[in-house]
Amino acid sequence: MPEAIIETRGLTKNFRGFTAINNISIRIESGTIHALIGANGAGKTTCFNLLTKFLEPSAGSILYQGRDITRLKPDQVARLGMVRSFQISAVFGHLSALENVKLALQRQRGESYDFWASHHRLDHHRERAMALLVDVGLEPWADTAAAELPYGRKRALELATTLALEPEVMLLDEPLAGMGTEDVGRTAELIRRVAEGRSVLMVEHNLGVVAELCDRITVLARGEVLVEGDYATVSRDPRVIESYIGGARHD
Repeated sequence: MPEAIIETRGLTKNFRGFTAINNISIRIESGTIHALIGANGAGKTTCFNLLTKFLEPSAGSILYQGRDITRLKPDQVARLGMVRSFQISAVFGHLSALENVKLALQRQRGESYDFWASHHRLDHHRERAMALLVDVGLEPWADTAAAELPYGRKRALELATTLALEPEVMLLDEPLAGMGTEDVGRTAELIRRVAEGRSVLMVEHNLGVVAELCDRITVLARGEVLVEGDYATVSRDPRVIESYIGGARHD
């Protein structure tokens, strides 16, 4: 069996008597793109927040590369190599694309954020920052303020800042949310490219992209694992059709 980079055992989260996540055991294999899907209210966001340590579990454990990280804080988990992006783009709008990536590189190397310092202070990160912008197709927009980038390009910039932290695992929260057709295709291909040599866990609603990109899929329903497998397996499961695809059809 391939090595698991992230594993949960009996993961549970209660909110004042309401069980949002109930006894979930998930295994994310190293070097794969793994999707977490389900209808609204299935528990995807809660599960994602537990894995990235923005919530503390009520019961169960989380392992990263075999190490128990259940009680670690988000910054400690990030330093181990698990780096999260958010559904809402989290970049500094008043800074250029290049400056955003240089700041991420500065943080990755444990340096302080000196916003008031001369721009030359960050020049030693320029070569690596430009290489990351090339990787995500943003080289022509290096000097463009992040706030002026189209939405899809802004999400690409967020991926570049995430890559600057040199993650072993990228955790992507609905990376294609709100995108038009052209941006969806471009960003999906970008995710495929940056996933080479690392592992990716993504929460995503776009089933077409999930089918094309993901090696393995976990379907949640009412806070529990409904089924897990490749797309061909989960898409044929009657419970998935009823709970996820059928539910989405009636929304």
